[in-house]
Amino acid sequence: MVFPSQDKSRFAETEYARFRQFLEASCGILLGDNKNYLIDSRLRKLLLDRNLSSLLELLKVIEQPGGRTLRQEVIDAMTTNETLWFRDRHPFTYLQDTLLPELARRPGEISIWCAACSSGQEPYSISICVEAQRRRNMSLTNKQVRILATDISSRVLAQAREGIYEPLALKRGMTDDKLRQYFTAQSDGRWQIKPEIKRRVDFRPINLKENFLSIGKFDVVFCRNVLIYFSSDLQRQILSNIHRVMKPGGYLFLGGSETPKGLNELFEIQYYSPGVVYLKK
Repeated sequence: MVFPSQDKSRFAETEYARFRQFLEASCGILLGDNKNYLIDSRLRKLLLDRNLSSLLELLKVIEQPGGRTLRQEVIDAMTTNETLWFRDRHPFTYLQDTLLPELARRPGEISIWCAACSSGQEPYSISICVEAQRRRNMSLTNKQVRILATDISSRVLAQAREGIYEPLALKRGMTDDKLRQYFTAQSDGRWQIKPEIKRRVDFRPINLKENFLSIGKFDVVFCRNVLIYFSSDLQRQILSNIHRVMKPGGYLFLGGSETPKGLNELFEIQYYSPGVVYLKK
């Protein structure tokens, strides 16, 4: 099987269209026109390993009994897992210094949902914020804080549950001070997240395209840099479902460039310097 390195049209138009339909139906990802190169780069090894010569062959195998594992492998390969520690900084600073003290004064546990956790950097960053605030705020010391971290990719969830990171991954946003406080060095040069940070995070597979209303109720939701991959209709559906799983007075963090349709109908914008958070109406 030959993979022309410079041929951006190596997949026929019909099979490309079929694969786009499969991807959107499976996980909601809306693949734009002329993304042959993206499919090629992400599925090349999988197609070679399975001795499949086309996307149509791939889809045929997926649709057969026993194709579930391959389907998940394709979704894992096609989902974007760009992540880093304390991404953009200010949402985590605002959570730690403003929202957590406020939520500590409310009755019951504090529940936070990280809706697309990738390999764990975002939920562990949230947990570090909780731990830092607990150490200086007595009202939070006796408060139970629960963090649910979800993703559609079983591969990245396995990495997240392990909680062990290469030095290169830690250079993406983790300060030396926090590294010393919240990680333990391993003999192989990697770093393990400490138990007090890890134990409050529960990792679970969730497809945001599907019904997730049974996952609980949340004071804070992080759904950052996720909705941009979905159609406008699906963005509205996901936002509506997020709104339904939030407690009264709950807060939603989105990516800096995300302004999905339906947002203003469900949430009130609240400014803080230098960002915004959305308050449930």
